[in-house]
Amino acid sequence: MKIDPDAAGLDQKRLERITEHLDRRYIAPGKIAGCQTVVYRHGAVGYFSSLGSMDLERAKPVAEDTIWRLYSMTKPITGVALMTLFEHGHFQLNDPVDRFIPEWRGLMVAEKQPDGSKQLVTPARPMTIRHALMHMTGLGWGSEGPLTGARFLKAMDDLRGGPGGTLQSMIEVLADQPLEFHPGDHWLYGASTDVCGKLVEAISGMPFDEYLRREVFGPLQMHDTAFFVGDEDGGRLAASYGRTHEKTLRLIDDPARGRYREPPTFLSGGGGLVGTTADYLRFTQMLLNGGELDGVRILGRKTVEFMTTNHLPGNAELREYAVPDGYGEVGFDGVGFGLTMAVGLGPVATGAIGSVGDFYWGGAASTLFWVDPAEDLIVIFMTQLMPSGSFNFRGQLRSLVYPAIVD
Repeated sequence: MKIDPDAAGLDQKRLERITEHLDRRYIAPGKIAGCQTVVYRHGAVGYFSSLGSMDLERAKPVAEDTIWRLYSMTKPITGVALMTLFEHGHFQLNDPVDRFIPEWRGLMVAEKQPDGSKQLVTPARPMTIRHALMHMTGLGWGSEGPLTGARFLKAMDDLRGGPGGTLQSMIEVLADQPLEFHPGDHWLYGASTDVCGKLVEAISGMPFDEYLRREVFGPLQMHDTAFFVGDEDGGRLAASYGRTHEKTLRLIDDPARGRYREPPTFLSGGGGLVGTTADYLRFTQMLLNGGELDGVRILGRKTVEFMTTNHLPGNAELREYAVPDGYGEVGFDGVGFGLTMAVGLGPVATGAIGSVGDFYWGGAASTLFWVDPAEDLIVIFMTQLMPSGSFNFRGQLRSLVYPAIVD
């Protein structure tokens, strides 16, 4: 990438603190294998670095065109795809989901009773498309107790209908399960964004991956973003690592033979995509520009503003709606929620430098992005370390990036 910190209104010397910090704190001690970071402002890349290794076993350094597992950074892309259909007048946010997924007509809620038992009751309100875009559908995991490690993977596999599952098989599985709460009452991170992918298929009449290629990836020239990596690009896929109890790295997905090397049957709008930093930068540039990039418009400016506004009632924070012991990719304090992404309520509320109205999300392998319209700023960080809460990369990068602004 061409780097021009002056055009970005950023101090080059201060930006180098990012390199020093990541190298000293994470690469050198082996806490992560490698990473890639980009800081974009005022239409220019002010900082870009590729540090460490993309594949320790093969001694391959991170390259500019390394392909990363995006996991939940897929979610905003799915939200954009669904909102392109909104702009054609195919639905309104308050339309019931079962208008397009008739298998879900008659879903009940397993309401907890004072004695601890559960009783099936009629939902207090219909599950809407807005609920699906906000993780407020009431859909659960179909499993009691904390979902960590292997239990989470099994619950996710079961929801999809087992090996070879599809978006349609997920719908059929969930049709036989009651909701965990009344739609709109709570926020629970789970299958809701995968449902949004199914809604794209149902409304457009096209397979989800084909719709993404035609309406998002093709127009934005995101040529390396897809649900799998073909043989011609297999050498560019980074290895994925887990952090062990001994605080060492363990290979958990070999890029030469892992599950991202074959076309999947389940097209996960919640976490199935891979892509490059450059591709994701183009996606976030489109959002920062109000839905347009290089003369190609994906969404209208007001639609992007609509997506990146806090939709929680009363401008509340996630803490007030999150199910106890639930998970949130960016935490709950000082964070509102728009349509498939978090919305910052300001630096005092979040305890981190930033601006009111910045929007962001992350992925299970510790990837992250944020867009700060007030500062005309985008930051993207890519690595492949699970779980994503191992280190507070987002907070540390905020502390490093914002002091470099000099205009």
